[in-house]
Amino acid sequence: MGKTYVVVAEARGGSLRQVTLEAIQAVSIVKQDGDSTAGVLIGSQITPLASELANYVDGQVYSIDHPDLEMYNPEAYLNVMKTVFEHVTPDVVVLGHTAQGRDLGPTIAAHMGAGQISDVTAIEKNGNDVLYTRPLYAGKAFEQKQFTGGTQVITVRPNNIDPAAGASSPAEIIELEYTPNGSLRSIVKDIVRKTSGKVDLTEAKIVVSGGRGVKSAEGFKPLEELANVLHGAVGASRAACDAGYCDYSMQIGQTGKVVTPEIYIACGISGAIQHLAGMSQSRIIIAINKDPEAPIFKVADYGIVGDLFEVVPLLTQEFRKVLV
Repeated sequence: MGKTYVVVAEARGGSLRQVTLEAIQAVSIVKQDGDSTAGVLIGSQITPLASELANYVDGQVYSIDHPDLEMYNPEAYLNVMKTVFEHVTPDVVVLGHTAQGRDLGPTIAAHMGAGQISDVTAIEKNGNDVLYTRPLYAGKAFEQKQFTGGTQVITVRPNNIDPAAGASSPAEIIELEYTPNGSLRSIVKDIVRKTSGKVDLTEAKIVVSGGRGVKSAEGFKPLEELANVLHGAVGASRAACDAGYCDYSMQIGQTGKVVTPEIYIACGISGAIQHLAGMSQSRIIIAINKDPEAPIFKVADYGIVGDLFEVVPLLTQEFRKVLV
C-alpha cells in the first residue's frame, strides 16, 4: 500500500495561495506509484476554493467551512486537523512555510509525534532516499536532511518550487463538520492587514526594496511606481522601518519576512547581514547604491552605483516602454 500525503492548503483574498500549489508539486517530486495526495482546506465560504483545490490532487479534498474558521487560530485549526486525521492517516503532512504554516506545522508534528523539516527550498531523490535542502546561518550555508522513518511534517518555502499543474480529473470533495469549542484559550476577532501593495510580498516574483537611502516615506514613491510597472511588491530594510519611513509589514530580513523572488531590486540598502538573511536566496539581485563599497554589491548579480532617485525613475521609464 502506498503512502498518503496530506497538503494543508492556504487561502487569502478569495483564492488559493501559490505556496499551496508549490507544496503539491513538492509532493509530486517524491511520490511513487500507489501513493496519493489529499488536500485539506479550512476557512469560511471556501466551497469554490475546495473545488479548485480538487483539480490539483488525486486523493480527496477535506473541506471544513465554518464562520469561526475565517481567521487562523492554532487551537481551532489543530482541532480541525484532528478531525481530518480520523478520516485519513497521513504518512507525510506538507504545508507552506508561511506565518500560518510555521505555527501549525510544529503543532501537528507534536500532536502526531512526527519528525519535521522546516523551510525546505529544494527536494531531490537519491535512490530510495529523499533529501530535503534547507538554508542555515542566514542563507550562508545549506544542509540536506532526510527522515529515518515515522510520520513526517514538511514546510516548503514560497517561490522555490514550481507550482503544480492540474490533475487529470477532479478529486472527491468531502465536507466535514466543525463544532466550535468553547474552551479555546483565545479567539481571533479581526485582523487588520497592512500590506506593501496588491502583490503578496512573500510570493512576489519581483520585489523592489528600499533602505535608509530612501531618506523618507516620500522616498518610497519612486520604488512603488517601479514595482507597479513590474507587477511586483515593495519591501524595506529594518533601518527604513525603524526610521519610520514605512510600516514593519514591509520589513525583509532576519526579524522580518523572508523572500525569494526571481528578481530583487535593493535601493539604498547597504546590505547588513540581518537584511541579507531575508533575501539572499533571490534568483537575481540588483543593487542600487551611491556607495561603491556597500556590502550589498558583494551578493548582487548586477550593481548600479548611483543615486536611487535618479536611477529608479529611469528604470521605471524604460520598463514602462517595454511592458506597458
